Amino acid sequence: MSETTLTPTSMCPMAETCKRMMKKPFSGLGLAITGVALVALGILILIEPRVVAWVVAATFILLGALMLMIARFVRRIGVGP
Repeated sequence: MSETTLTPTSMCPMAETCKRMMKKPFSGLGLAITGVALVALGILILIEPRVVAWVVAATFILLGALMLMIARFVRRIGVGP
């Protein structure tokens, strides 16, 4: 009988996903762009604190629109009353 050797990579359930991500050169580009945007927004808020009110307002508008879309989707699939 041959004994299989266990390595940290073979035991990790995310190892295959990580291998596929490493083969794609732009797999982390979305995260990098989001990080740069958040840093820029933070600097803008430090320079002009009134921007916080606009960011909060935009967040509420986007979350409200998202909740309306989710409610429409749930109604269409017939889950709710």
